[in-house]
Amino acid sequence: MKALITGGAGFIGHHLARYLLESGYRIDIADNFVRGPRDADVIALTSSSQARLLDVDLLNPDALSDAAADYDYIFHFAAIVGVAQVLERPEAVLRDNVTMLVRALDCARDQTQLKRFVFPSTSEVYAGTLEHFGLPLPTPESTPLALPDLGRPRTAYMLSKIYGEALCQHAGVPFTILRPHNVYGPRMGLSHVVPELMERAHHARDNDVLEVFSIDHRRTFCYVDDAVALLAAAARAPECNGETLNLGREGPEITIGELAAMITDVVGKPLRIVAGPDTEGSPLRRCPDMRRTIELTGYRPRVALRDGVERTYAWYRGNVFGGRGIYAR
Repeated sequence: MKALITGGAGFIGHHLARYLLESGYRIDIADNFVRGPRDADVIALTSSSQARLLDVDLLNPDALSDAAADYDYIFHFAAIVGVAQVLERPEAVLRDNVTMLVRALDCARDQTQLKRFVFPSTSEVYAGTLEHFGLPLPTPESTPLALPDLGRPRTAYMLSKIYGEALCQHAGVPFTILRPHNVYGPRMGLSHVVPELMERAHHARDNDVLEVFSIDHRRTFCYVDDAVALLAAAARAPECNGETLNLGREGPEITIGELAAMITDVVGKPLRIVAGPDTEGSPLRRCPDMRRTIELTGYRPRVALRDGVERTYAWYRGNVFGGRGIYAR
């Protein structure tokens, strides 16, 4: 089998590339390295004779002119992401995310044996529904989508993903749409709540205060190894063709304060956890209904939260917190 992964130097894209390579796939990784770093992990991955690196920018109309025509799977992760980017450049987020998806879909239509085009959307697509009507929890994929205020910069990212879902629906290629919910793990930068809390706990002194924002907000977290196994299973499963599915874990659901306590215990620091203000735009609860994804893929997430937090901290301690970090916020 052969796969193209756009944004393959990024967080989930890189872990998926490694997973597929270890599963015997041939892979092409397309990335412009604006956010995903050209680090030792990428160099090791692309040193394999079964992997090829396409150093390209999908905003260039000819970016995928050297791509193959015999991909079995295309996974499209290339996108502008991150709260800072969305708040500072909402017009670029809308325009460029859609443009990059159009390039990837054009490539998909040129394939001779494509089995699936996989589009990672976002759990943010439910934000408007939550604001106007409330959400069932856990939240099923069948939940109708509503739009928040279009003038808010933060709306730009979720709009680009909703539009992207519609493009996939009408592109004339076999597709699966997945909506990730709080995926975490090694190599995800420092702006997500898990590594952000880890960084502050790691550098704190014993008995320091650890301020925790949105301390009572509840989340479920999915370790990246489970996320990529679900992605690959959804791509392979005939039953997932044409489906829109949640990607994450349905439990355990914990507060951010409880997560902070777990992280300080893993880091090994006696810290005083103190509630900070709630993060603007952060929902009180976020929890995906995973029944349909598990039913169609046959895969149930396996990595316990404590285990995933320990693995993540071990990686950050060895690769970032020692002063050698190259990962953008």
